[in-house]
Amino acid sequence: MANILLIANLNCDRILQLNKSLQKGGRYHYDDGGRRLGGGGANTGIGLEWAGHKVALVSQVGQDELGDWLLAQASVNGLDCRRVSRHRGQTCEIMLLMTPDGERTIIRPARPLFQLATPPDWPEWQAVYLNSSAEGAASWAKSALPHTLVVAQLAKDERPRPCHILLSSHSDMHGRTQLSMWDYGRSIAGEALAYFIVTEGEQGARLYTADGEQHVAAKVATVVDSTGAGDVYAAGLIHGLVSGMPIETAMQEAAVWGAHAVASETSIPGESLRCYLQE
Repeated sequence: MANILLIANLNCDRILQLNKSLQKGGRYHYDDGGRRLGGGGANTGIGLEWAGHKVALVSQVGQDELGDWLLAQASVNGLDCRRVSRHRGQTCEIMLLMTPDGERTIIRPARPLFQLATPPDWPEWQAVYLNSSAEGAASWAKSALPHTLVVAQLAKDERPRPCHILLSSHSDMHGRTQLSMWDYGRSIAGEALAYFIVTEGEQGARLYTADGEQHVAAKVATVVDSTGAGDVYAAGLIHGLVSGMPIETAMQEAAVWGAHAVASETSIPGESLRCYLQE
């Protein structure tokens, strides 16, 4: 069992199930699937809780009923929310447009400023996961590097992500750089980077290091909803590493977690992952 700190969003996802795939100029009907718990904090943290780890969340929600609901849902699912701050505005829903083939388009409002305060005592934590645009996140991660494992998701822009392991997806990397994958990863993560992992959906994932690259196969899954799959993959990877697995074995474990995620009609991990972890 490990103490794991997540610097990640806590979202309320509003699901709109469209009747067909999105096309320019199209008209669509939708079924409102209601709201559900989501965001990188929940998607990553709940699976880690099910795996027996203690997970604390650093995030921000509004001082309103929806913010109360998010904190209650996250707490019921085992996350330590004492480090979640409240801003004065409303908590806005994240709109997820789902198409029949399982793909989704995310529409969200601009987030209010979230300023991180003094970092925690890093030796108390065995792993830190960074997936947030909070001000000061890079400084927190850099200060954590000498003390604990730091895993980060590549941001949508080119902001630094000091970490030992950098994660991204093939779609997010498309047309992003002319550098080699390893050199690009180092430009974002810094000299502490040991591994740069790029997931490729059903094609598996690529592991880039200073010595070359390696392919790790995906697990076969029926895609129902891909929302949160990258975060659940990250959770499986972190679980593997803090459990003492080599990086390739941890990636295989992450692939299993990801397969359970895409086969579930939820943003957070589905019950099939809980059953797998209880076996």
